[in-house]
Amino acid sequence: MVHTSYIELSKGAYKNNLKFIRSQVGSHVTISSVVKGNAYGHGIENTVKIAESAGIRHFSTFSTDEAIRVEASSTKNSEIMIMGMVDNESIPYLIQHEISFYVFELDRLRCAIETSKTLGKKAKIHVEVETGFHRTGFEWEERTALAEVLLSNRENLQLCGLCTHYAGAESVGNYVRIQNQIKTYLEFKQWFQEKGLYFDKYHTACSAASLSYPETIMDMVRIGIAQYGFWPSQETYMFKFKQLAPNMKNPLKRLISWKSQVMSVKKVKIGDFVGYGNSYMASRNMTIALVPIGYCHGFSRNLSNLGKVLIHGKILPVVGTVTMNAISIDITDLQKARKGDEVVIIGRQKRNEITVASFGESTQQVNYELLTRLPHDIPRKIIS
Repeated sequence: MVHTSYIELSKGAYKNNLKFIRSQVGSHVTISSVVKGNAYGHGIENTVKIAESAGIRHFSTFSTDEAIRVEASSTKNSEIMIMGMVDNESIPYLIQHEISFYVFELDRLRCAIETSKTLGKKAKIHVEVETGFHRTGFEWEERTALAEVLLSNRENLQLCGLCTHYAGAESVGNYVRIQNQIKTYLEFKQWFQEKGLYFDKYHTACSAASLSYPETIMDMVRIGIAQYGFWPSQETYMFKFKQLAPNMKNPLKRLISWKSQVMSVKKVKIGDFVGYGNSYMASRNMTIALVPIGYCHGFSRNLSNLGKVLIHGKILPVVGTVTMNAISIDITDLQKARKGDEVVIIGRQKRNEITVASFGESTQQVNYELLTRLPHDIPRKIIS
């Protein structure tokens, strides 16, 4: 069966990115590969395979269903950590399979303790504390009650981590807020240690914090967007730019390429409208190539009359409205284009390249959003 498009994932690019990240965080720090959002659109199953081949042995997910997919894909008995959604009914499975998870309110913690008692096996937990993100985490005022629960149930809990999350480490506009969060986290850490509570790992840093705030690196870093070859923001890149070697000004390499093919070729006369409505009128006699991807595949409708693709190594414009399943490309100036020709939506063809960022510039979407919108059912394959 021929699919309308497919995605290629570069194992070599991943290894390159991991080498750079390792140079930034140090050899002693555990790197946890964050694979939430279907591994930022790259696909959990293939990403786990690529990451483990590069030496990764720790993965972070948002939810239980993602953790189960990692577990099924892992061949190296890697550690798995859930940072977000865990319903209480899933806790027995997580304890039995030694999957660790965040606790950020007492209900989940108490359920973990009771389940541990029933199973006779410790729950592996990471205690998340509220430092200023104001989403999840135990408040400072809850610390005494929390400590009492942790101390009185030592035999049922493995304290895998003390963690928090920063509120926008990718933007200098959040600098003061991040500094206050770091201070609050360290106050939590010291307070717990004074009570005799120590954790296996202290971890707070995402990609942006790891690159911009070295003091947040600690025992483990949770690396998402950077491992896939993207800077968390232009500000993060600018912050690191002067520190990069002259021959290494762009150390992160994109893993993902997205490709399709020409479905059909059609002539359009001057003055005719292309596609739905009247958003594009041919200003000359034109040749149009129809490509079988649309907004249902993650190619935003906002790219109507703005998007670009590569055919025969030439950057060519989308004309007319992006529809659910197809886009029209102006190939008037392209000689010998025909049905079946390769179309690059993201990636390189000959000397030209279309990046994920180029979509963002046209639609005001960030890399994270664009990548995670790529549907699960687009075939993904690993290349060297």
